[in-house]
Amino acid sequence: MTDKVAGMARIAVIGAGMGAMAAAARLAVAGHRVVVYERTETYGGAVRRFERDGFAFDTGPGLLPLPAVYRDLFLKTGKEPLEECVELVRVDPAARHVFPDGTDVLLPNASRAGAVAALDTALGSGAGERWGDFLVRAREAWDRTRRPLLEEPLWPNWQVLAEREPYPAVPHKRLLRTRRASTLAEVGEWELRDPRLTALLDGHALAYGLDPRTAPASAAVLPYMDHAFGTWYVRGGMRELARAVYERCRARRVEFMFGSEVARIVEKDGRAAGLELTDGSVAEADHVVAGVAPARVAGLTERPLQEDGDVRPGHRAPAAGRFTLLLALRGGPEAGAVHRTVVHAPDRTAELDFLSGGSGAPARPTVTVLRPDDPALRPDGGHESVVVSAAVPAGVGWEAAGVAERFADLVRTAAEAAVPGLRERLLWHEVRTPAHTARETGAEDGAVPPPALAAGDGRGLHPGNATRFPGLYLAGGWAHPGGGLPHAGMSGALVAGLIVEGPEFRGSQ
Repeated sequence: MTDKVAGMARIAVIGAGMGAMAAAARLAVAGHRVVVYERTETYGGAVRRFERDGFAFDTGPGLLPLPAVYRDLFLKTGKEPLEECVELVRVDPAARHVFPDGTDVLLPNASRAGAVAALDTALGSGAGERWGDFLVRAREAWDRTRRPLLEEPLWPNWQVLAEREPYPAVPHKRLLRTRRASTLAEVGEWELRDPRLTALLDGHALAYGLDPRTAPASAAVLPYMDHAFGTWYVRGGMRELARAVYERCRARRVEFMFGSEVARIVEKDGRAAGLELTDGSVAEADHVVAGVAPARVAGLTERPLQEDGDVRPGHRAPAAGRFTLLLALRGGPEAGAVHRTVVHAPDRTAELDFLSGGSGAPARPTVTVLRPDDPALRPDGGHESVVVSAAVPAGVGWEAAGVAERFADLVRTAAEAAVPGLRERLLWHEVRTPAHTARETGAEDGAVPPPALAAGDGRGLHPGNATRFPGLYLAGGWAHPGGGLPHAGMSGALVAGLIVEGPEFRGSQ
């Protein structure tokens, strides 16, 4: 990265989330003075940890897809590579899937042939081939959108991404024509033709809070990423990744001001020129990087961040939140226990109606059960820490009496399919709802941003990293290229590139 900005610039960063810290480290290496202002008392955004009685739990993401993003961050910001700062463990099998009819399947990590064979054995001949063929088409969608949706700043003519469906049309043998799926649900119905394969596909969308009935067919890239790049765990928990990024920032002399809430973005000569904090103090800056939701940023300035025709907050579909159940269990994991198990919902329609915020009552959800065999997360070998999570509507009144505990019963019941003797082994549990996320990250209703997706009239896109307010940039999961650990890391790289190289920056090569 070549510094084209004359001299050292002062950079003020709002928030210490993963995308904001990724930008801060890169900007500091480029020779700028970077100060991060975080309203809470810690770093990491949603990548947090809960500890009690010798147990420890990740309360945000529990696994790392596409670790190359953070390998690149550490390569570009210091001598020590990522693997010298954290211990990355390949999760294999990638997941066990338990279906409502009682069948289950173990899918290997990053092996198309292995997945095809496993699905044929578990679900019947032909099931694996259909899933394998789907992955080939999903790769086409990935190849068509990888650079504009992950490695480049959002195109000024982003409407091309919004209108053009990258997932290929599929020949229909009976009708002697091709047809193009417009939603992920249509991909499942037309191409997979098995409710269990459909559930497998749905599960990758639900992991990001997406309703497959409205998610564009381009969301096929989500299972493709899982298949192609594998799934990884950070020994000690994902909070260790946040710690490593924070320490890399400190090593590059990034300053952190915790307990510092921003009241206003200061404007001077038509540019963002610093921050006013709630204590009345003012921090001058040449550039401001906002690592918080754009709706929050809009409340800090009277200037419009976007104009008509831009991707803007409110244009996209409502985001979902995450409901998490932390389980402290007596007894260690059984032999052959799987790190990640996805238990699929028995009533798909009821689950999706509830997730989409309709009138449906809470239904037993699809849950992801994480059981890392990690001594750092438990008091001793005679105990186990388990995290169970489900996508939920962010706007539900989770703090009302009894609401969270009633849903926790549904989640725990689902998790029993993944954890033998769960109820008998349970010492205590902790419930975390989108209300916790809202308090920790400031996201409205505790919503969790999904990755950016093409097509769907732009509902899957996020605001660009550069704004209409000169000197103000957006990083983190609520900006391009969206949510998820790799995407947040890439947002930091894009913001740093735009500041260091200017508007002509076109992404990594």
